[in-house]
Amino acid sequence: MKKLSLLGLGLGMIASLGFTAEMASAQSTLDIVKQRGLLRCQVGTPAPGFYQLDEKGDWYGSDVAVCRAIAAAIFDDPSKVEFQSVTSAVRFTAMANGESDVLSRTTTWTLFRDTQLGLDFTAVNFYDGQGFMVDKDLGVSSALELKGATVCVLTGTTTELNLTDFSRSNNLEIEPVVFEDSNVRDDTFAKGGCDAITNDKSSLASTRAKFPDASKYVVLPETISKEPLGPVVRQNDSQWMDIVKWTVFALVQAEEMGIDSTNIMDMAANPATPEMARMLGVEGDLNKGLGLEKDWVVRIIKHVGNYGEVYEEYMGNKGEFAIGIPRAGSPNALWTEGGLMYSPPFR
Repeated sequence: MKKLSLLGLGLGMIASLGFTAEMASAQSTLDIVKQRGLLRCQVGTPAPGFYQLDEKGDWYGSDVAVCRAIAAAIFDDPSKVEFQSVTSAVRFTAMANGESDVLSRTTTWTLFRDTQLGLDFTAVNFYDGQGFMVDKDLGVSSALELKGATVCVLTGTTTELNLTDFSRSNNLEIEPVVFEDSNVRDDTFAKGGCDAITNDKSSLASTRAKFPDASKYVVLPETISKEPLGPVVRQNDSQWMDIVKWTVFALVQAEEMGIDSTNIMDMAANPATPEMARMLGVEGDLNKGLGLEKDWVVRIIKHVGNYGEVYEEYMGNKGEFAIGIPRAGSPNALWTEGGLMYSPPFR
């Protein structure tokens, strides 16, 4: 089902849309999603690698894959998603008001966001860090050389706060040039409207991939922050939080076990270990607390693939739309390969 909602709206308009937080709390989110017949998943404005539209108007990307994995777990159908493209400035309001069931976009897990917005972060699906990108003609090789520079940045983000902190800590007197829309920000930077652009380094790679001549631009070496990114849900619905959280864990654990979209049915028919049997629903009833069918993990991997497949398709180097961010040696590698991607046990 192809649906696109553009929710770049003011706070007052958002508050009047769809479910209010009070209405949403009357039922569990899982019940609402099942009755509606589709998942409402919030993404950002199109960004290569994470969430992008193809020529037919279908969404694809690593964060989109999380949405499709949740839909697959519930409906055995990854197409049962209504994607809502929302600006950074209003994303949390849309979530808190119940307009979206889950937020799956490049959103950093912080203490404030996790405790004071009525929202809960679930799991990390991408470890990132903030950096800077400049035109090579600027002749800058370090972010510490940006004294007095103008820097394009999205407003209402941790990126903006980190930029201010970095400038103050290093006495750089950087002048932020703020935007609500990432496309306007990127166009302004490409046309020379600011000296540099700052964002998570993965997003900078995504931005550079959109430019006609990507070779003109260089990402500076400094990483000035920790940016753990992951899906977000409303507070006070622990079952829904568990569904989203364990969907991410299922993607990771499947890769660790060598389960992928090409062998999932064989693995389900002949699980190699007791933990694999439990995870795939062949033994036990781990699905019971989630309110899902026994084969919910099988559905996810069958339709979406494991974490590694998703990464290489959109963030790595193997897919048609991949943006070329190496995984080896990064925090996004499996823990068995020196990274941080790790699932709690399925038992």
